[in-house]
Amino acid sequence: MIRIICVVLIASFIGLVVFSAVTLYDETLQVGRMWETPAIRPYEAPLPVMATTLVPFSDGELFYRTADPDTLTAPFDLAEAQVVAQGRQAYRYYCIQCHGVNFDGYGTVGQSFAPPPGDLRSTRVQNLRVGRIFHEISYGIPNGRQPALASTIAVDERWQVVAFIRSLGVRP
Repeated sequence: MIRIICVVLIASFIGLVVFSAVTLYDETLQVGRMWETPAIRPYEAPLPVMATTLVPFSDGELFYRTADPDTLTAPFDLAEAQVVAQGRQAYRYYCIQCHGVNFDGYGTVGQSFAPPPGDLRSTRVQNLRVGRIFHEISYGIPNGRQPALASTIAVDERWQVVAFIRSLGVRP
């Protein structure tokens, strides 16, 4: 019995020494064991005030989403050669997988759809107003397969894709 009491007392003494050493280490050195971290008190510094010009209230994505698609106009000239070239590049990046190299809806992905994606050189697409094409690219086609790309493609790039689509003309 005395042996057990001695072992318990020695173990308690060793535990007390280790605890004291760890506590001394944590309290005296700057590189302690991180009992207190900056993550525990994240709001001690005052939050910076947001500039009033960061959130648009008169234009931006909300404007395009709520505007009548038939009255939307491009913020630049869609017939300009550089805009069409940039639209071609954006088309190759975002649209070619479904609409294809011939713009007929038989791209690598589009050919597996039934019905296939729309022919971009069809009379129906080419007769749409530019705002309607922009709106369909941005927010999808109701009951259709066109995905909403507003969160994927920047506003200017969507307008450039519209310029490229309009430059294709009607399929002969």
